[in-house]
Amino acid sequence: MAINVNTVYQTVLMILNKEQRGYMTPTEFNKVATQVQLEIFEKYFDDLNQQLRVPQTDTDYADRQKNIDEKIAIFKTFGSAIFTQITNTLSYFVLPTNDGYGSAVSFYRLGSVIYKNEQTVERLDRRSFYQADYSNITKPTTTFPVYLYENEKLFLKPISIQSDIEVDYVRKPSNVIWGFGVGTLGQYLYNSLPYDPINQQTGSVQFELHESEQTEIILKILLYSGIIIRDPQIVQTAAALVQAEETNKKS
Repeated sequence: MAINVNTVYQTVLMILNKEQRGYMTPTEFNKVATQVQLEIFEKYFDDLNQQLRVPQTDTDYADRQKNIDEKIAIFKTFGSAIFTQITNTLSYFVLPTNDGYGSAVSFYRLGSVIYKNEQTVERLDRRSFYQADYSNITKPTTTFPVYLYENEKLFLKPISIQSDIEVDYVRKPSNVIWGFGVGTLGQYLYNSLPYDPINQQTGSVQFELHESEQTEIILKILLYSGIIIRDPQIVQTAAALVQAEETNKKS
């Protein structure tokens, strides 16, 4: 279940207005909320790397590796790479812009590369990739293909492979939007309908992070809001709470 963007925005406004400390416009909120979501999302990978170094409990729901992976899994997807021929000797595959579910996505991190839905393609660095043909032992074949990943392109060997390449990858979260219309008194009226650039331009895009992140989202937005309205007390308080939240997750 997604975190409701209106719930977060109204909570932020309530905290700011409780002591008459200022106001955060929808435009400011949308920009800050998108940044906060991306910050939390990117931190998942560092947190997972850190947890892989320490023993984990086998108690249900308490395994931190599994919990972090569950948060990342929201953004895991797959799609078919598109073959592009430049010259007789230069070709590559372009990463998909639409995933296997038919949704337009923004690519973030590459996972596995699969040939014909059965053969995992080995990833090599540039030097190993170009030296692979020098030996009959390391020479790539359709049974043991290899790839070089550069500039968001996949260079495959052997070059006879021109189709049937599927990639598993992690997409970026969509930009957060608190959509609204303007009422008769000039007030902002929340539009809960899903944002559509053609038919519903005033619609909303919900947070995509795991629902357990709602508290941290609010705290981080308050941290930025204190900077926007130039209130050092809000900045200090929110920063302390964010730090305490992060320390609690790691302890």
